[in-house]
Amino acid sequence: MNSLEEIAQLVSSCTQCDLHRGRTHAVPGEGASDAEVMFIGEGPGVQEDRQGRPFVGPAGRFLEDLLASIGLTRRQVYIANMVKCRPPQNRDPLPAEIGACSAYLNRQIELIDPALIVTLGRFSLARFFPGESISRARGRVREKDGRRIYPIMHPAAALYRQEMRSSIEEDFRRIPEILAQSRQQPLVPEAAQEEDQAPPPEQLSLF
Repeated sequence: MNSLEEIAQLVSSCTQCDLHRGRTHAVPGEGASDAEVMFIGEGPGVQEDRQGRPFVGPAGRFLEDLLASIGLTRRQVYIANMVKCRPPQNRDPLPAEIGACSAYLNRQIELIDPALIVTLGRFSLARFFPGESISRARGRVREKDGRRIYPIMHPAAALYRQEMRSSIEEDFRRIPEILAQSRQQPLVPEAAQEEDQAPPPEQLSLF
């Protein structure tokens, strides 16, 4: 998988889990191949399955409003999901389904190499920080596997609970600041960090 286009072709014909049996279209992801920000959601819904594009339903319209509020458009970021095909009745994706899609998502991250990964909701949060609560993790930048991770509640949450809308908008407003900081302070590779932290070699005394 040497390009995002190749990944999209593989995803569109993928049969590695049962989700492919009910799909209209697979939803590989879309956006800029050199995006500074990559958003990772949960999985396609009805509209996404029909169009083969991520976040085009009501949650997607809210996401576009959120992007506009910080001066960004869909074309400037990359949007993907944990699973590339719609789970039946929009149920939660199963661990085996997430596992079947993981190689595609991992390679997308490698190819795009974003400065910031924004996880939308608990499933994408769990990819980096298993077992953590989204309500506790949201709004705090973390580092994992040489990446900056910024958890935010899923935009769909605001459609069902209006009180969450202000929290999501607040977290979004921090993205430009986080990006500016990341440009000034690039992440140090973990191997280099370990080397810096290693104690100096002990010199043996001749006496």
